[in-house]
Amino acid sequence: MFRQLDDKTLVSGQIGPDQLEEARRLGVTMIVNNRPDGEDAGQPLSADLEQAARSAGLDYRHVPIVRGMGPADVEAMRDAMHSAGDGKLLAFCRSGNRSTLAWAVARAEDGVPREELERCAEGAGFSLAPVSHLL
Repeated sequence: MFRQLDDKTLVSGQIGPDQLEEARRLGVTMIVNNRPDGEDAGQPLSADLEQAARSAGLDYRHVPIVRGMGPADVEAMRDAMHSAGDGKLLAFCRSGNRSTLAWAVARAEDGVPREELERCAEGAGFSLAPVSHLL
């Protein structure tokens, strides 16, 4: 299930190649995978998802967030968000939580007010408490 954070960003738990066409129909032009390969048994490999995304006409970035988010993760997320152009970005991880946290910190660095970020995240069912010190 895709959850809308703002007018340009969707998040979800793990996706598969069969969901890429639905994402494209929703206006997604960029997929961001925030999961490291091998996090769960049976999880699709990033390289396979990238191939499927590119075959579907979508850009793809692998920004694995492992044991907390660092400055490089935030910068890679910001770059992906800015590279989506007029399209939407779909970021995913195991549950959508890491992707939401990375989105929030990246947007905060772009000057979006904390209250707006919290409202958007809460509206999609997520709490920004783990990164509140970075907002």
